[in-house]
Amino acid sequence: MRSPILLAIAFLFAGLVGAAVYASVRPAPGGADRAGVEATVRDYILANPEIIPQAMERLRDRETGKVVQANRAGIVTPFGSAWKGAKNPDVTVVAYMDYACGYCRASLPMLDRLIAADPKVRVVFRELPILSAQSRTAAEWSLAAARQGKFAAYHDALFAAGRLTPQSIDAAIARAGLNRAAGQAFARSKAATDELSKNLSMAGQLGMTGTPAWVIGNRVLAGAIPLEQMQAAVAAARAAK
Repeated sequence: MRSPILLAIAFLFAGLVGAAVYASVRPAPGGADRAGVEATVRDYILANPEIIPQAMERLRDRETGKVVQANRAGIVTPFGSAWKGAKNPDVTVVAYMDYACGYCRASLPMLDRLIAADPKVRVVFRELPILSAQSRTAAEWSLAAARQGKFAAYHDALFAAGRLTPQSIDAAIARAGLNRAAGQAFARSKAATDELSKNLSMAGQLGMTGTPAWVIGNRVLAGAIPLEQMQAAVAAARAAK
């Protein structure tokens, strides 16, 4: 599925090219010749190439912000107990993760430090199983754990196990104390399938191409980021309220 964000960026490039062409052929004030205008446009872009990625970033933030605003409740509302932090937050950090993702595992200490330092922030975890077939199985059981109110125990145990395998999933189920019969039934249910489909669809609309990915306020960030960057994004989201 083609991302609307990528389409918007393509339109930006088309607009830049079109503007340059228009500037190069239209009559210029004061009788400046076409070649002179063309050279001015070309020289400015070459002298300031950073304006293109800057414009792309602003456009991406603007377009993803619109998607977040239109779907905020579905993004920030946790599935069952799939959250940590403040019960009544003023800022919610939404983490899209895959249990097979090493960068997701590496981000967990940062999130713990964020929560410990900021009593008004909540982290909501959304399943985005995109790396392997085992990712899907792990995500289904994660939803089952969240349904049983045992998300944190399962989540922490499975990430702590390291490499994702059928054995590590089974061990996390046991360590979290899940009701296996109820969990297996829910993992195979339409409700679980619908939740994963919703997350995958939303990730596509937001232009996410990997994990971890983050929604903070109206912004979407990608990859493992340092605590300071996360705190700055939380502060910006808080200030925008």
